Amino acid sequence: MAAHDTQDTQARPRVGIPWRTTHEEDDSITKKLQLYLDSVKKAGGEPIPMSLKLPTETLAAQLKDLDAFVLPGSPADLNPALYHASPSEKTHDADANREKTDSAILEHAFASSKPVLAICYGCQSLNVALGGSLYQDIASELHTDIQHSREGLRPADDDPVHPARIEAGGEIAQLASACGLPHRGGGFDAQVNTSHHQSIRDLGRGLRVAAVAPDGVIEAVEHEPHKHWVVGVQWHPERMPPSDAFSAILFRALLQATRAVGAVARKT
Repeated sequence: MAAHDTQDTQARPRVGIPWRTTHEEDDSITKKLQLYLDSVKKAGGEPIPMSLKLPTETLAAQLKDLDAFVLPGSPADLNPALYHASPSEKTHDADANREKTDSAILEHAFASSKPVLAICYGCQSLNVALGGSLYQDIASELHTDIQHSREGLRPADDDPVHPARIEAGGEIAQLASACGLPHRGGGFDAQVNTSHHQSIRDLGRGLRVAAVAPDGVIEAVEHEPHKHWVVGVQWHPERMPPSDAFSAILFRALLQATRAVGAVARKT
């Protein structure tokens, strides 16, 4: 029986969340992964950590038993070969297991119309999976005055924060309106945290820009809004303060979309 067919899972959809890196999985480093698990649980879902080392058949079977997915951030960078580029000297090492797992998740999610919330590295992974490309290092390629990465900060320091403009007409704009973000000229003004040195360059197939930083760095994307709920954000909603309504509503919207997909599936 599929996960969304049980009464218990209707209340708490099963949300798959891959480990951030093979190293963290091998050494059971859960501090940052736990933030994603807690955010999904608080929003009303059942978070399911996903190993990055499963055989193809085992991973495929697990995917079928899950209702939605969160692609988390990662200290790794995607292999530039995936978007037909040569590596920059600023590019971090790739994690082939994470790339393989994200690819399988996205292929399954699109084939089965299961919702996806892709965060930071996950947003970049989504874009590349759909044929897009990345800036390999924002600071050296875009020469912006906005601090997007945590370079030079201590581990205990808070993430940098900067403005983001939520573009009108999409799912994220509806969420911004619902939680009362300031409205200006058809869009919305948000403050987002930031911890990334790469970002989307060329958009992947079917994606639209949903939010941008003042320097033009893409901060959020959506895929075919209102048809298949797939949202990517470059910031870290799981690390924003509990009082930040905009971050919390992203996870609630993922769960709402998941329940809606389950309702449609039960009618067909």
